[in-house]
Amino acid sequence: MQRRRLLKLGLGAAVVIGVAGAGIALIKPGLVDGKLSPGSRELMRAVAVAVLGDLLPAGAARESALDAQLARLDQAVASLPAATRKELSDALGLLATAAGRYTLVGLSRPWGEAGPADIRQALDAMRLSSSNTRQQIYHALRDLNAIAFFTEPVNWQAAGYPGPRDI
Repeated sequence: MQRRRLLKLGLGAAVVIGVAGAGIALIKPGLVDGKLSPGSRELMRAVAVAVLGDLLPAGAARESALDAQLARLDQAVASLPAATRKELSDALGLLATAAGRYTLVGLSRPWGEAGPADIRQALDAMRLSSSNTRQQIYHALRDLNAIAFFTEPVNWQAAGYPGPRDI
């Protein structure tokens, strides 16, 4: 195979994958009525476990803390400008698909089945990627989870933050 033909084939495949991903994101958005869709909830729950790790309580309290985290994520998303919510919805919709998850994150298993170590490794690869798109998705996933977690004063102590000082 000649080099030129290989480049054309690669470019064509990238266009097809991009169009298919955009179509899937339109059919299955990441946000529904301004809140995380079921697929996005599974994705963000898995990322929260990987990003927050030991900051989350153990045992039965962990599930309750994750449910509260997802509720705070819905509130954080609702406070974003409409254009940002649209972009986030598109990204989450794409990441909720097998093709998007594998291509952009590098995870072969579904979000709910991947372990925290696998997700942390994939997030680190995104953070260090030469692709601006992958880096932006990494920052969105991590930052949204951190913002939602640390806006709750109850969580400050877990991070060793005593809270604001009286002036």
